[in-house]
Amino acid sequence: MARIAGITLPSEKRIEVGLTYIFGIGRPRALKILEEAKIDKDKKVNSLSEDEVNTIRKIIEDREKIEGDLRKDISTNIKRLMDINAYRGMRHKRRLPVRGQRTKTNARTRKGPRGNQMKK
Repeated sequence: MARIAGITLPSEKRIEVGLTYIFGIGRPRALKILEEAKIDKDKKVNSLSEDEVNTIRKIIEDREKIEGDLRKDISTNIKRLMDINAYRGMRHKRRLPVRGQRTKTNARTRKGPRGNQMKK
């Protein structure tokens, strides 16, 4: 059982996929980390030695911004946009889609469930 950055990686998955359970690490970044650590990407998480886990942990801690720090940075960036009244910040404040999606239809995820409008 490997624990990296406070996350327990699933033991039956390949390490390439297991690393993606850490917030801020996707497949491309996981592959770069494994390449740098010289670990086979097809190896299962439960077959990693303690040295390999420590190597991966050290690489991630030294070079990557993950989990809490990354979440804090993202929320700080959104707050900054809202404070300077940028267009994207205003969209965040109003809980509307930020990246140019249409809102006449298909914005239910951001806008919430459809209200009971009465049409005449």
